[in-house]
Amino acid sequence: MQSLREGHWFKLICGASYQHLPAVRNLALAYTLAGADCIDVAAEPAVILAVKEAIALAVKLQKTCAQLSAAPIKQPLLMVSLNDGEDPHFRKAEFDPEVCPGGCPRPCEAICPANAISLAGVISERCYGCGRCLPVCPIQHITTRSHISTPEAIAPLVLEAGVDAVEIHTHVGHLENFQKLWNAMQPWADQLKLLAISCPDGEGLIDYLQSLYRIISPLNCPLIWQADGRPMSGDIGTGTTRAAIKLGQKVLAAGLPGYVQLAGGANDYTVPKLRSLGLLKTQLLSQPATDFADLSDLPGWSISKPYIAGVAYGSYARVLLAPVLEQLAAIGLSQSEIASPCFQSSRRLASAAPTSAFPVRLEAAPDLLVQAVTLAHSLVSQLKPFQTMPSLRSSYVSSVT
Repeated sequence: MQSLREGHWFKLICGASYQHLPAVRNLALAYTLAGADCIDVAAEPAVILAVKEAIALAVKLQKTCAQLSAAPIKQPLLMVSLNDGEDPHFRKAEFDPEVCPGGCPRPCEAICPANAISLAGVISERCYGCGRCLPVCPIQHITTRSHISTPEAIAPLVLEAGVDAVEIHTHVGHLENFQKLWNAMQPWADQLKLLAISCPDGEGLIDYLQSLYRIISPLNCPLIWQADGRPMSGDIGTGTTRAAIKLGQKVLAAGLPGYVQLAGGANDYTVPKLRSLGLLKTQLLSQPATDFADLSDLPGWSISKPYIAGVAYGSYARVLLAPVLEQLAAIGLSQSEIASPCFQSSRRLASAAPTSAFPVRLEAAPDLLVQAVTLAHSLVSQLKPFQTMPSLRSSYVSSVT
């Protein structure tokens, strides 16, 4: 909550439909140690449990090991994502590999940022629905299947899994569906520490968000409006962040109660761009009004108006740590080969998902843990330049594991 108020809120998005447990757990561990404020995960009990375990381990490492910095590691809020209708965050790609033409160059495999495509088809738990494989298929063979949150799933997630926060993904025009989902959540809404509403831009966006606010009021916890500029695109290129910032400016100008947080296209360029536009709270008191010229065409904007409270990083945050996680998966794959000679079949090796190997936990590879946290901290520290990185050492990691 302090990070939200002070405008340096950092959220890791593991993916609303990303269920690769070893990767989710290791991402959560690295970003918790790096200082993340919130970790957003799929609304699946196994995923929630894996992330809770990673957060607990990060706290244990800090408490146990003197080599860590003096500042205590925060326990980030655990958030799950729900949807009130069709949404790209809640889908999986799929295709029948037997239909693929012989000699296909497999552009789908090359373009997939999650390494979710193999000779056996789509590795479901790895796919997070970005859709980049759909247009590149030479025979347009790839389709998607979607999942929509059901009211029956709400109570177990909030009551039994012990999540701290919920994010509802919606779209302009989904008001009736949103109302149904909120009605199902309302009996447990008082248990939430935070509610986030994520919505991409569209005609009538502000009127729609105002209608949503009327539905959820009164609310007994802080509210975040997530400006989802260009969903799941942050790793494509620096320019994708422009859509997120433009939408964030639009929502800020509307003066809606609650905090505004960017998502959809966030990457290494996002915070420098926010800083150049004077949209970070730490700059508001020191910069002249002329620095806000880019906002002059947005009705309702005022220099006394608020700031972008934080940024949620999804695909970029995951891809940033991908080299480390790939090395970790290779260790597990090597162990599997030793344990099972039949695993050495070339086709089996080519098509096997890392989940078929022995999952290796990040803390069991101290050097890789150091690399992962260093990379994660390089992103977190853009929003939190005052926060020092833990002094990680192989010796203390080994002692805990």
